[in-house]
Amino acid sequence: MLASRLVKHSEHFPEGESLLSANQVASKELKPSIDVESSQETVGGSSTEYVSLQLRIFKMTLVVTAFSVLFTIIFFDFHAAMSLLVGAFSGILYLRLLAKSIGSLGKESSSVSKFQLLVPVLLILAVIKLPELQLLPALVGFLLYKPSLIIQFLIEPSA
Repeated sequence: MLASRLVKHSEHFPEGESLLSANQVASKELKPSIDVESSQETVGGSSTEYVSLQLRIFKMTLVVTAFSVLFTIIFFDFHAAMSLLVGAFSGILYLRLLAKSIGSLGKESSSVSKFQLLVPVLLILAVIKLPELQLLPALVGFLLYKPSLIIQFLIEPSA
């Protein structure tokens, strides 16, 4: 848009040519202000920060899972607690695969992998095939990573 204004300006006014040539000289003299080394340090720092965030989220998911399984054993039966535990571990596996896919985004791939979507399908197939597992507690267990994400971002000071 700016270039079209300069070209129109140079068609109507003869001094516009000098303005256009002055802008071209000025743009050739400009040097990029991005320091490659400092941007690589920032990327390295953000990747270690991302890894530490992943570890905190996994730890929080394990804590939420432990409390949920204890609650389920106390107020419900043992099979419901085992179903919840199987679902929670499949949710942790899903979260790990998703984090790995997001971590490689931009470095190795340009889109998020869909491989992690097999985990809930395999969970449902396992619940269907194994009679001692129950569907509803397994699905609730699978979704236990979501409250841990919410808790982590509520207690995170820099969020």
